[in-house]
Amino acid sequence: MNIARVFARRTKATPTDELAFYDEPGLFVPPVDVVHVSVTFSYDLSRAERLARSWSRIAPVTVGGPATGMAGEQFAPGMYLKPGYVITSRGCPNRCWFCRVWRREGEVRELSITEGANVLDDNLLACSEAHIRAVFAMLKRQPKQAEFTGGLEAARLEPWHVDLLAGLKPKQAFFAYDTPNDYEPLVQAGRTLQEAGFEFRQKRLRAYVLIGHPKDTFEKAERRLYRTLEAGFWPMAMLYRDEGGKVDLAWRRFQRPWTRPAAMAHHVERRQKG
Repeated sequence: MNIARVFARRTKATPTDELAFYDEPGLFVPPVDVVHVSVTFSYDLSRAERLARSWSRIAPVTVGGPATGMAGEQFAPGMYLKPGYVITSRGCPNRCWFCRVWRREGEVRELSITEGANVLDDNLLACSEAHIRAVFAMLKRQPKQAEFTGGLEAARLEPWHVDLLAGLKPKQAFFAYDTPNDYEPLVQAGRTLQEAGFEFRQKRLRAYVLIGHPKDTFEKAERRLYRTLEAGFWPMAMLYRDEGGKVDLAWRRFQRPWTRPAAMAHHVERRQKG
């Protein structure tokens, strides 16, 4: 069966094969049996609905994806994520106020492990030891250097996790500093990982930092970002969006230099000077 996947928003993780689309159907569409419109962000739902109406002229359409509230099923490599990206578990036991994962997916569910170098699990370290070790064994087989861009929870990091990470030598591993309670575990994780050989200058240790949420200020956000550097992680500022997806342009300008390590040189220099 030929399944056309139509994505409401293109990212670097979305597929690029001949049955992956990002807009209304053009004049020449390959033969398809059904159409799946995939929408990740709630603020893209209206666009997804428009795309569904347009594609309904081609074949029967269903709309799904995280933004619709539907829980994920078994991961199908290359279907809704570009080959190389992999999800080995879904869900999270934490109940962070800003996160929809636990509402949508519930507690952690371990999936069949498929091949891929970039792990996007919601909370891999909440999985069983057997599952985590199997994931690392899979990553060892990959031709590309491993990455953990889904995020690892610092509070769950144990010595045997550190040993696995040190043996794997990933290209980058993302942690998170979203709430005040995240900071002390992040400091401890940074210390432990640096002792295991993850040097700060290598830029392999990253941390998502939520900014621009209600009651946040530029001063508070900047302090959290500098504290992330002090903990031994290169921050990735993640801009909070409301249900409508609105973004304050001033916050967007503030965010920009805090998304790429190469753009943070002056921040690091200020950190080193104290």
